[in-house]
Amino acid sequence: MKITTVARQMNVRDSLLELTEKKLAKFDRYFGADTTAYVTFKTRRQDKIVEITINYGGTLYRSEEEDETFQNALDRAVETLEGQIRKNKTRLERRIREGAFVRSLGEAEEEIEEELPLIRRKTFSLKPMTVEEAILQMNLLEHQFFVFSDADSGKVGVVYKRCDQGYGLILPE
Repeated sequence: MKITTVARQMNVRDSLLELTEKKLAKFDRYFGADTTAYVTFKTRRQDKIVEITINYGGTLYRSEEEDETFQNALDRAVETLEGQIRKNKTRLERRIREGAFVRSLGEAEEEIEEELPLIRRKTFSLKPMTVEEAILQMNLLEHQFFVFSDADSGKVGVVYKRCDQGYGLILPE
């Protein structure tokens, strides 16, 4: 696994980088050598924040945790990722066997500074997928909604989490 670390407005000690590599090494049994992990360290007031995004075959696994120390935040982020993998293990295995992993879901972020400085634009490529695959990807990213191209109709759709813990689907007519 290739690990890329980013430190926002700070320097990261070598010991923390080594600990990060050691913690993420346990994911080698789940993912192949072509896996990329992005780890971001940042501080907000007194809290330390660790964000981990793993990209394997276009499927994204993401966790962001904050704690009083980077070590604790890193431990919690790794536990969250393990939980995501365990929770979705059967679905992921089925998708691997069918070869249905998203292959072109690279996200690119671009900040826009116009009248409202907090607006952020995200672009990503759409791969046709089923509703079940879109819900799985939304859960892996820990988002509240996910935009996808419906494999059956070819139209752009949105799946979202409902307040009653169910899921919703929006498709154009």
